[in-house]
Amino acid sequence: MVSHGCSGVGLNRKVQQLPRSPVSSASQAGVSSFDVIAGAAQPRRAASIGELNERSLHRALKARYAAGGNATEQAIDGFVADVVVGDRIVEVHTGSFVPLKRKLPPLLERHPVTLVYPIARDRYIIKAAARRSDPAKRRMSPKHGSVLEVFSALVSIPALLAHPNLTLEVVLTVEEEIRAINHGRSRWRQAWVRADRRLVDVVATHVFASMADLFAMLDPELPEPFTTADLAAAMGASRRLAGQAAFCFRVGGVSEVCGKRGNALVYRRVPPATRRALSPAAGTASPVGLRAR
Repeated sequence: MVSHGCSGVGLNRKVQQLPRSPVSSASQAGVSSFDVIAGAAQPRRAASIGELNERSLHRALKARYAAGGNATEQAIDGFVADVVVGDRIVEVHTGSFVPLKRKLPPLLERHPVTLVYPIARDRYIIKAAARRSDPAKRRMSPKHGSVLEVFSALVSIPALLAHPNLTLEVVLTVEEEIRAINHGRSRWRQAWVRADRRLVDVVATHVFASMADLFAMLDPELPEPFTTADLAAAMGASRRLAGQAAFCFRVGGVSEVCGKRGNALVYRRVPPATRRALSPAAGTASPVGLRAR
């Protein structure tokens, strides 16, 4: 795990361990795959309006941040906030950040907001058995997630990380991914779909207050100038994810295009004193709310 330091940012702050997920104990105890998928092994209270489409991972993380009696599902400025801790709003988001384009800007004008995004460092795959009487099958996935995968979601709202009221927390987790057969997807073979994600453990939480904090994790590994290929090598990631990171850095004002090498854009670092976040809509520099780093 990359652990290059950033001023004022606790990149390796550990979070206390959680007890094992009810899904893992249920599957090991032989609860049927139907019960695991349907959640019968984990009784739930009646859901509020904001919880009707809530998945297990979102619910578990929200419960962690609500520990100690903090309010949940609160109506604030026309939106429903996941958790309210004092004067701070905590928003847990497990998927794309696209829906946050509308929700976050008005909230950030009046409230400090912590955006929580989980990434599975380790994942167990649980597949439903063909018969309800059989136990589900559980195995460890060979794929392991990295904190840098946050760029795949952050690419939708990179300019917002420049707002002084926004803090990004990337939570590295151990998860169970529940898969079920979608019989309507294919006539000729079984089509497995992800039915749910369940929290098993929290490994660490990485806190970022600006795009410069994210860039600091890769800065020592990058040449000057650099390309998307250099980013991919430094990240140990795909060119697609590196391209998303490059876009975030450019919009976040920490790098700028300085030329081309063949068909590849070439980037250079922007000195902290002259950094300006870009507005994705207008495509112009916007100094409002940018932190100096």
